[in-house]
Amino acid sequence: MTSKLRINTDKINIILATDCGSTTSKARFFKKIGDEYRFVVSGEAPTTVESPFEDVTLGVRNAVREVEELTGHKLLGSQGIITPSKGNEGADLYVTTSSAGGGLQMMVAGVVKTMTAESAERAALGAGAIVMDVIAVDDGRRPYEKIERIRYLRPDMILMAGGTDGGTITHVAETAELIEAAKPRPRLGADFELPIVFAGNKKARTNIKEILDETFALKIVENLRPVLEMENTEPARNVIHELFMEHVMSHAPGYDRLMKWTPIPIMPTPAGEGKMFQVIAEKYKINVVGVGLGGATTNVYSIYENEFVRTVSANLGMSYSICNVLKEAGTQKITRWIPFDITEDDLRNRLYNKMIRPTTVPQSIGDLVIEHAVAREALRLGFAHHKLLARPLRGVQRRRTIADIFDQRSFEETYIDMLKINLVAGTGGLLSHAPRRAQSALMLIDGFQPEGVTRLAQDSVFMMPHLGVLSTVHPEAAMEIFEKDCLIRIGVCIAPKGTASKVGEAMEIVVHKSDNSVIEERAEFGTMKRVQLEEGEKAKVEITPFRGGDVGKGEGKTRTVEIEGGTVGIILDARGRPVILPDDKNERRKKLVGWFQALDAYPEKLYELCGGSLA
Repeated sequence: MTSKLRINTDKINIILATDCGSTTSKARFFKKIGDEYRFVVSGEAPTTVESPFEDVTLGVRNAVREVEELTGHKLLGSQGIITPSKGNEGADLYVTTSSAGGGLQMMVAGVVKTMTAESAERAALGAGAIVMDVIAVDDGRRPYEKIERIRYLRPDMILMAGGTDGGTITHVAETAELIEAAKPRPRLGADFELPIVFAGNKKARTNIKEILDETFALKIVENLRPVLEMENTEPARNVIHELFMEHVMSHAPGYDRLMKWTPIPIMPTPAGEGKMFQVIAEKYKINVVGVGLGGATTNVYSIYENEFVRTVSANLGMSYSICNVLKEAGTQKITRWIPFDITEDDLRNRLYNKMIRPTTVPQSIGDLVIEHAVAREALRLGFAHHKLLARPLRGVQRRRTIADIFDQRSFEETYIDMLKINLVAGTGGLLSHAPRRAQSALMLIDGFQPEGVTRLAQDSVFMMPHLGVLSTVHPEAAMEIFEKDCLIRIGVCIAPKGTASKVGEAMEIVVHKSDNSVIEERAEFGTMKRVQLEEGEKAKVEITPFRGGDVGKGEGKTRTVEIEGGTVGIILDARGRPVILPDDKNERRKKLVGWFQALDAYPEKLYELCGGSLA
């Protein structure tokens, strides 16, 4: 383990990074070319953590072999990855992330569902876990129902919180007794003890040891909520990661060998994504909302005024979990984004087929539009779930002033103000592989509905988890590769906050470009418009909202900002917030076609499918 402390970043010229996904293992090859680190090539192969192979290193080797074939650079030896590099052989650094076998699956427990249990959930999610269930004294279930649930789920780890320091002991002990009575068996490794992290009232530690220490691998850390006014999640997060490596990963098929290949601890894939979003926010001193839209889960991250929150919607995804999106959103919510006729039965059958054949890709423009409609709802639902945890601590007394009566935001559940979000970024196969960047822009805008002036970006070839784990060793290289090869700058969305029930002009912008040319544009309520501004090109923009609109300076007030262009440019979104689509089918279809055409998001075949004359 001492090698982790002696890595000399000055001698790192060739970097290999892999990600062991639930279905695909991905290898990314980075190289120092001149004075800068760049992404060179990628390789992919099926993950081999399950039967009949049951050895994750086989899938990693296959992915790395593809890199070898494409580059002619030998990376694999009989003992794993060759290190360090010498000539046309080996790598100076090898890092990896993993979500194979379902990733880190946890249960959390606390005394009060909206206080200590919620803090425990935030800590587990921040450590890169999928939270399977939240147990609390006041969750409405009877003791035997909780015991059955704990026994049935078989988590990799349990995080227990409860009580402020010096507070309740009884309820904390009762929760521990429920876990002891359930005696949950670990999902991986039949013979090892299930790890339990206790981060609750320090006065209850003796009781917890008496109840759990003999049966489980108990680890005690500092209290998550030592006082009601403070949340201390970092110690619990660090221990969760350590136990994930020592207990969970070491019992997964082949991971004991994979861990010997790298001097850097294997990081859960969502934690790698989240780490990269944190690095971006810290470097540029901005508020960020990010999303990892996967086949089984939708991970949402926010770094808002230095507060980092991650949530995972384990039942919302674009392949394995696509029917859960249908179930939670409903057919009407999905079809409202589809500008052509489709019956509910047809929609269900298409999504059922995607669920049972998760690796298929859209074969027609209609199939693509349907997938993008589902993606909008997955993003919307995932962000709604995220905002339930991205909120002020419960149980803390707050002083109200007369000004709070007029400031409705002070009563909202979440502390995230979309007017103050500087960047919305996305990663994941569907976003990265969208045929046109304008399609990604529309999905991000419709899913998150940014307000004011917001930059839009996406991952080019799904390498953010790789760069996230790399940033823990060599942050300069990670950011250099991220900015030059990973980050696709889509453009800037300008969207006044306020309803769009009015008619007439919603806003005016004046763009002062670097070549001294000036562009003036106006957008009417209910419309979208695209203004060309090339990627890397900077400009000063004066934005004037009309009729009560707000772009960050107050209702109707002009805002001047420096912006940078992108592959789509400047997007004027005058549809209001929230975006409300007409109830009438024909009116709604006209609106959708108008928005799609304004951004040149889809080929003409789509509009033929919509009837042609609707435009």
